[in-house]
Amino acid sequence: MNILLWHVHGSWTTSFVHGKHRYLVPATPDRGPYGLGRARTYTWPESAAEVSPEQLRDTDVDVVLLQRPEEWELAQRWLGRRPGRDVPAIYVEHNTPKDGDVPHSRHPMADRDDLLVAHVTAFNELFWDTGRTRTTVVDHGIVPPVVEYTGELDRLAVVINEPVRRWRVTGTDLLPRFAEIAPLDVFGLKVAGLAEHLGLPADRLTSHDDVPQHRMHAELARRRAYLHLCRWTSLGLSLIEAMSIGMPVVALASTEAVMAVPPDAGALDTRVDELLGAAARFVAEPQRARQAGQAARAAARQRYGLDRFLADWDRLLEEEVCG
Repeated sequence: MNILLWHVHGSWTTSFVHGKHRYLVPATPDRGPYGLGRARTYTWPESAAEVSPEQLRDTDVDVVLLQRPEEWELAQRWLGRRPGRDVPAIYVEHNTPKDGDVPHSRHPMADRDDLLVAHVTAFNELFWDTGRTRTTVVDHGIVPPVVEYTGELDRLAVVINEPVRRWRVTGTDLLPRFAEIAPLDVFGLKVAGLAEHLGLPADRLTSHDDVPQHRMHAELARRRAYLHLCRWTSLGLSLIEAMSIGMPVVALASTEAVMAVPPDAGALDTRVDELLGAAARFVAEPQRARQAGQAARAAARQRYGLDRFLADWDRLLEEEVCG
């Protein structure tokens, strides 16, 4: 199939474009949010091809994958065809509700009969009110990292995008407490200057801004444990990637993380003091960390394997496009 989708979430799109189809990714001269084109810090196959808005009107498209409400109008304008009417459409919902009305949050695609909403977690499906719109869940899948866990550094790794802007959502306010246990390495977008913003010495928190995925994985594998402090978010793919590497996890027991992290893969709790204690034990006992990491790796590779993810999407695309 020829699938039109925007480059919105790098890790998720990386997994999706490893399928058997042709992926049309809009690219504009400014490489803005609606024309980012192919990834620069992830490895994508050649089947993911950049296409300009002008080319789309004369391009065969079998299905449109929408990920933001405004893409509906954009797809109609660029294609000259109505998503859901003239060409099948699926709306992929990556996020938990952010409107402050939980648990009454109405989805922007609620009460429609011209598309399917595909949630990336069952937690998302549970908390979004989509009315009469059909929904399904396709759990995440990842391209397995090629590095192996060593845990040689008694440091804690964190992956957060925009930790200052998102603050309590990503648990950024909790980082200083864990920096007392061990030095933190924070990877992600717009993490530069985080130590200064938190009032931490540079030797307690090191920022690694927008590191290419393969390099980030190699660095994560050297840290003793992975710290996941998100209070309210969809399931972060970086958490699954860290588990797949073989890292033990110290995580807040919130949202879909409860389903992703089994008890023997680390520590999962809503009590921060319990998590601080678990982090300290992993730092002090490398063998304990390694054993938990092995359980994390097995769980991640069983539930979030790439083959399962792509097979689920193939079935869904076949149903929606071919009927």
